[in-house]
Amino acid sequence: MADSADKELSIGIVGAGGIVKQRHMPGLMALPNVRVTAVANSTPASSKAFRDQFAPEAEVFERWEDLTCSPNVDAVWIGATPWLHCDATLLALANGKHVFCQARMARDLSEAGRMWEASIRYPELVTAICPAPQGMAGGELVKKLLAENAIGTPHQIILNSHNDGWLDASKPAHWRQRVDISGLQVLTLGIYIEVLHRWLGDITEVQADGAVVFPQRQGYEVEVPDLLHVLCTFRNGARGSLTFSGVAGHPPGDQLIIYGSNGTLVYDFVNDVVKVGVKGGELKEVAIPDDLRRTWTVERDFVNAIRDPEAPRPRPDFIEGMRYMRVVQAVAVAQDSGEKQRVC
Repeated sequence: MADSADKELSIGIVGAGGIVKQRHMPGLMALPNVRVTAVANSTPASSKAFRDQFAPEAEVFERWEDLTCSPNVDAVWIGATPWLHCDATLLALANGKHVFCQARMARDLSEAGRMWEASIRYPELVTAICPAPQGMAGGELVKKLLAENAIGTPHQIILNSHNDGWLDASKPAHWRQRVDISGLQVLTLGIYIEVLHRWLGDITEVQADGAVVFPQRQGYEVEVPDLLHVLCTFRNGARGSLTFSGVAGHPPGDQLIIYGSNGTLVYDFVNDVVKVGVKGGELKEVAIPDDLRRTWTVERDFVNAIRDPEAPRPRPDFIEGMRYMRVVQAVAVAQDSGEKQRVC
């Protein structure tokens, strides 16, 4: 295995779709002594097209399983949709490969648990999940403001994440609307649970109500909700109201409001703008200091952790993934049962 910046690190790509091409390949290609040596996409033709565009020397595998045991691969980069995350992770780890997994972690809590348990069995291997870009720029500032009691004790959290991506009922079901591919993941629920956990601590109870507005899409019966409302309780006692929609015409931008005992904090996820207002005053923008502003370094962080055992492990890790998957599972149970669920 590569253990220094002077030694080549070989990456095998399982699932080479848009997110890998647009976001991950630029980061990987910018790193010294990192090569993509193998690719297995959904079809041999798409694998060859990816190879020709990004990695001319890469070997094309018809079966992703064979890629995970290739001696020319040090790390497996799983860019496939959630249906493959668990199986590909387990086989890659068993074959001694480091694993980077595209978000969301898995289709359900059971699969996530198997991934986490496997990562524990191979502590020498680096495992990571792609982080949510939402709130990345100003997240450290938000945590600092909350730690300094800038708004007092948080007691109410309101999150709205709405878009119109699923408003056209004539379109076929998106893969995110297919339970067999996406599992229990609904819209941006898992993404924002990851963010809220990082900023406010764990969610411990949920109630949920959702609806499929357009159940038929070109003959496919949709089960994943088009809209979802979640009431939740955080470990610190704060209450949250979280709403998600893929059928909202003219939606406002994604926004988080945190009401505290001495003020209010607002995060505009579209523009990465933080505003704070204290009791009796106006909301004012708080500039994100350069030393707290985070940028996209996902690929570099993963590679550094492989090369240097003393380097920080990339975040989120599989433990953090399990934390948000517990909430995703509890929300699904709460919606089906109509009853409040403990997150466990």
